[in-house]
Amino acid sequence: MERRARRELAAFLAVQIALYAAFLAMDLAGLGAWGDPVKFLSILLCLAFCLSWTGRGGDRLTAAALAFTAAADLFLLMLGRWYGLGVALFCVVQGLYLVRVRRLTGRGLWLPLRAGLPPLFWLALGRLGLFTPLNALAAFYFANFLCNAAAALGAPGRRGRLFALGLWLFLCCDVCVGLYQSWLLSGALDRAVHLGMWLFYLPGQVLLSLSALPDPVLRGFFHETK
Repeated sequence: MERRARRELAAFLAVQIALYAAFLAMDLAGLGAWGDPVKFLSILLCLAFCLSWTGRGGDRLTAAALAFTAAADLFLLMLGRWYGLGVALFCVVQGLYLVRVRRLTGRGLWLPLRAGLPPLFWLALGRLGLFTPLNALAAFYFANFLCNAAAALGAPGRRGRLFALGLWLFLCCDVCVGLYQSWLLSGALDRAVHLGMWLFYLPGQVLLSLSALPDPVLRGFFHETK
């Protein structure tokens, strides 16, 4: 593996670890608003890292998905408005990841499941008194995300394994978001799911970013750093 690529990967991981530690410390100290720009910077770094590899064999679909991820986080995290647009952008992200799942595994379309899960989620939201247009869109997004994550299991190669694990950590973040926004929890549990959002989210995005690299590059980096 060329020395330049190894340095790039090491620097990317080192900076992300530093950003991760910084905003988690702020969250634990109750300074979450101060940590939001740090969180957004970490996502922009994932995007920049992927874009830098698109001309060297990196996966363009993942770079595009990270661009839409960053746009969604701009509305949901930084601006705190136009939440429907933010969730719609995350739907685009899952559409792009569906294409990647199909390329990696040859499966994952699962149309009956993708069509059947949203109405079940909408029914559950109605029973809980939580049905709103925004929550309905979020349920549609989550149903498709769940199908993508399940279909990615067993994806071949190092990049396929990183992709699957990244999706599942990303999914854990969204489960925490859903629980937090539902107002069904209180006290320590509510605090735990609030912290869990980004506890899972950034590692998931970092793994998705790494999964965009060619397998030989990843193999060389991890073998040489042991």
